[in-house]
Amino acid sequence: MRHIAVVGSGPAGYYTAEAAQKKFGEDVRVDIIDRLPVPYGLIRFGVAPDHQSIKAVHKRYEAVNLSENVRFVGNVTVGRDVGIEELNAMYDAVVLATGAPADRRLGIPGDDLPGIVGSAAFVGWYNGHPDFADLDPDIEGPGAVIVGNGNVALDVTRILSKTREEFRGSDIVSHALDKLDTSGIKRITVLGRRGPHQIAMTPKELGEMGHLSRATPIVDIADFPPEGDDALLEPGMRKSVTHLRDFAQSDAPPREIAVEFDFFAMPVAIEGDGRVERIIVEKTRLDADLRSVGTGERYVIPCRLVVACIGYQTPPIQGVPYEHGRGRFANTDGYILPGLYCVGWARRGPTGTIGTNRPDGFAIIDQIAEHIGAGSAKPGRPALDALLEGRGVEIVTFRDWQRIDQAEIARARDGAPREKFVDVKDMIAARG
Repeated sequence: MRHIAVVGSGPAGYYTAEAAQKKFGEDVRVDIIDRLPVPYGLIRFGVAPDHQSIKAVHKRYEAVNLSENVRFVGNVTVGRDVGIEELNAMYDAVVLATGAPADRRLGIPGDDLPGIVGSAAFVGWYNGHPDFADLDPDIEGPGAVIVGNGNVALDVTRILSKTREEFRGSDIVSHALDKLDTSGIKRITVLGRRGPHQIAMTPKELGEMGHLSRATPIVDIADFPPEGDDALLEPGMRKSVTHLRDFAQSDAPPREIAVEFDFFAMPVAIEGDGRVERIIVEKTRLDADLRSVGTGERYVIPCRLVVACIGYQTPPIQGVPYEHGRGRFANTDGYILPGLYCVGWARRGPTGTIGTNRPDGFAIIDQIAEHIGAGSAKPGRPALDALLEGRGVEIVTFRDWQRIDQAEIARARDGAPREKFVDVKDMIAARG
C-alpha cells in the first residue's frame, strides 16, 4: 500500500489525487490536507463569483473525494498542527499543492499606505475568504486604479463596475455586494507597463467589459501598432486585441463609470496624507526586446483605491527549501527533497490556467511511482489521525463539508447559488 499526503485542496491538489487513483488503483491512500474546513481552494476563493461555469469544475473534484481511497482532511494547518518532517515520517510521499495565495507588493514608495490592496486580498474579500472578510476596501471614489494587465485585473475591474442586478446568479458574498452598492467610483484606470499586444487578458474576459450596463471601456487607438501587425499574434491574443480595438473605435455614449485602459504606464510612487490620494505614473516605451522602459514623462492619477494585480507568491513552510526571488518552493520538476514534492503554482509560480494543473499532477505521480515503488511500511492515515487527536485538532471531513455546502445553499439570497460562511467557526458549526 502507498500512502500519499497532498497539502492543499485546490485544483493542483485534486488533480494529483486523481492521478494517484488512476496510477495505483486501490493500492493507494491519499489524504488531502487543507487549513480551511472547506475544499477547492482557488475554485472557491479565486475564480470570480460571476463565472459560475468555471466553478463547476468542483464536481470533478467531488467525484475524486467520494472514493474510498481519497480523504479530505480540513481544518489542519501544516507547519502548525503538523510539521513537514512529521508528515514525511508518516507518508511515502508528501506533495505540496498550496498554490500562491500571497500578494506581491508593488515595491514603490508609498506602497504601504492605507487604500492599497493586493488582488489576492481584494478577490478574497468579495469571494468570502475568511482571511479577508473584514477587509473593508475604500470605494468612496471617485477614482480607482488597477495595476496589471491580466485576467485578475479584469475581474477586479468588472466587479467594481457591475450593478447589483448584474450579480444575480453569482455567489459574491453579501457583505461585498452590500458594500459595492455604496460605491462612489466613477473612473477606473487599468495600468499596464506595456502595450495592447503584450496583455495577458483572454478574449472572454475582455469581451465581458463591453457588455456592462453602467461602465464604458476606453482605449486610446494611438496605443496600438499598425493593424496589420495583429496577424502576427496567436489566435486567442488576436481576439483579445480585436476587443480592445473595438473599444477604441466605439462611438457609444459614456456611461456612469469610465474604465480607462492606460497602456505604456508604469506606477512609480503612491502619495497621500495618511492614505492613498494619488498615484504617480511614468510613461514607458518598448525596447528591442519588448521590455518596458521609462521615458521620464510623468503624470498624476487621483484615486482613493489602488488594487495591485501583479502576481502572487507561495508562502514558505518551515523545513521546505524556498526560492524567495521566484516566490515558490525550490524544486526540480516538482521534486524538492526525498519524499517531498510540489505541484501547481507552488512548483511553477503563478502561471497557467486551472487546467494546466492536471498534467502537472499526473507528471508528479509518475515521478512518485518511480521513487516509492510498491510503498513502504509507513503508517499513513492512522498515524496522522492519532497525532492530530493528541494535539486537540478537530478534523473536518468531506462528509462534514457536504453538510456545510448544504447549509450555504439553504441560506442563499434570492437568485444566488449559495451564501458562503466567511468565518471558520461558522463553517465548523454548520456541519452539525
